[in-house]
Amino acid sequence: MAEHKKEIDQITGVETTGHEWDGLKELNHPLPKWWLYMFYGTIVWSVIYWILMPSWPLVNGYTKGLLNYSQRAVATENFDVAAAERAETGKMLLEASLEEIRDTPELLEFAMAQGEVAFGDNCAPCHGTGATGFEGYPNLQDDSWIWGGDLDTLSTTISYGVRSEHDETRYAEMPAFGRDELLEKEEIVQVANYVGSIAGLPTQEGVDLEAGKVIYEENCAACHMENAKGDLETGSPNLTAPTYLYGKSVEDIIAQVNAPRHGVMPAWIDRLGETTVKSLAVYVHSLGGGQ
Repeated sequence: MAEHKKEIDQITGVETTGHEWDGLKELNHPLPKWWLYMFYGTIVWSVIYWILMPSWPLVNGYTKGLLNYSQRAVATENFDVAAAERAETGKMLLEASLEEIRDTPELLEFAMAQGEVAFGDNCAPCHGTGATGFEGYPNLQDDSWIWGGDLDTLSTTISYGVRSEHDETRYAEMPAFGRDELLEKEEIVQVANYVGSIAGLPTQEGVDLEAGKVIYEENCAACHMENAKGDLETGSPNLTAPTYLYGKSVEDIIAQVNAPRHGVMPAWIDRLGETTVKSLAVYVHSLGGGQ
């Protein structure tokens, strides 16, 4: 048999394989040795892996491998360890006072993380993801608190809610001075303009503010105080605060005096438990609005 004659490509100077398609000749460029060794190594490794690790599917399961390794078992073990650590920290959180939680870095870190998640899941739909609230839903980052913004007060409010169905809920209700005919329309306009004047709002022209002051003293001062600063004990809003829950204008005040709106906050203690409520109180307090 005649010896095959090597053909050298004239352009590249590289030997061809003898294969040709439509005038295109294949150059003989063998793979680098290092690449071949790595390729063979992966084949060997795959065979070893098949033997040692779970890999082959069966009818009702899979091969376990000589090492009997299970990613599910490892994940379960890691979860159990984390759950045990979380339970221990949760127990410490339950036993600690709110002030101790705030002053203990380990507990504070845990409470903040838990509180942030709980807030996003339960509170953000009303108060907003940034806790700045909406009309009718309080801004938790300012200093306008109806019941108070210290740690203990926040915990109580979160636990039992406001006008909720819980027996210990916070409850305050403003009379409907117009709807229930407690005041005449003119008197409502006068007292609303008076409140607007002490709150720094532009008042309506021609309204007797002195008459409004008298009406305020006779009907409103008992709850909102003579200085209109409100009373945290009874949940009476500060009428000189920078913001109002239902809008801050004389027209908004007239509407509220005539037929007040009353929001409802759920009681969370039975739904979330004491540990999560504490975490929420610490988290909300950290937003900057609490005292």
